[in-house]
Amino acid sequence: MELWGGMLWALLSGPGRRGGTWGRAFSSWRPHLPQAGWSATELVSQWTAVFEKRGIPEARESSEYIVAHVLGAKTFQSLRPGLLSKPLTPWQLQCVQELSSRRLQRMPVQYILGEWDFCGLNLKMAPPVFIPRPETEELVEWVLEEVAQKPRAVGAQGGPLILEVGCGSGAISLSLLSQLPQSRVIAVDKAGAAISLTQENAQRLQLQDRIRIAPLDVTLEGSWAHLLPWGPMDLLVSNPPYVFHQDMEQLAPEIRRSLFLEVDPRHPELVGSWLQSRPGLSLELVAVRKDFCGRPRFLHIRRSGPHGGCHVDAWPAPQPAEVPG
Repeated sequence: MELWGGMLWALLSGPGRRGGTWGRAFSSWRPHLPQAGWSATELVSQWTAVFEKRGIPEARESSEYIVAHVLGAKTFQSLRPGLLSKPLTPWQLQCVQELSSRRLQRMPVQYILGEWDFCGLNLKMAPPVFIPRPETEELVEWVLEEVAQKPRAVGAQGGPLILEVGCGSGAISLSLLSQLPQSRVIAVDKAGAAISLTQENAQRLQLQDRIRIAPLDVTLEGSWAHLLPWGPMDLLVSNPPYVFHQDMEQLAPEIRRSLFLEVDPRHPELVGSWLQSRPGLSLELVAVRKDFCGRPRFLHIRRSGPHGGCHVDAWPAPQPAEVPG
């Protein structure tokens, strides 16, 4: 996930991020600081024009989120009518100025605000951990549909035991936990920043008792052995930009039962052909689902052989020190 997060970080940061600092290319340009008496509506209009002039994507949405955040709301549309025309205080104007300057430097809005909603949950966001896309909510919905339709196939007793590879901010894991009260999750990521952020979000949502978060690089040989003490997994969920061949080849039988992936729209056909050429894996591509833009985005891969193993009722306690960072 560290590599994937770094790639996305570079893309989101844009050309303004040089030498590890934000937007030196913009440091010489300073927009006019609004004077006292500006209202929320006027500020949004002003900063929208500034963002558009500087080529900032989603100019109006960016300005609306920033102004709403400073005024204590999640969205501009949720502000009370009286606040829209009320002049902002000098401190509020300064906050809008500072946050908007960061947006001019191509910092994503999610990082500027420090939080973002995903599947109805408010999650903390912080670089360099990647920001979940809106399409990823559809992946969560698909998993929930599968559990609802086939409850016995994903947890003989209680709820399913879910493994998320590359947990990032914890968006997928925590959304599933919140919707499946009897479920439990093992969340792994190779990046320390992702581990810390998932832990913090789990505590914010009071879901820490049903999730185990561990540093693990699944590309390392033998890394999957560290997951075996947790017992057979019912579901494996991941949101990587692409599927590593060595990852699929090293999947242990205990976690080869039901796999949901978010992929690049060009990959479903490649993944299907690759699985067909490796019958020894006993995995089959059973479904491809499109995102709301109509692009093939999500894969459901299932073990083609008998589902061995049994559901575990207690949390084992493998030593965290044995898990590679």
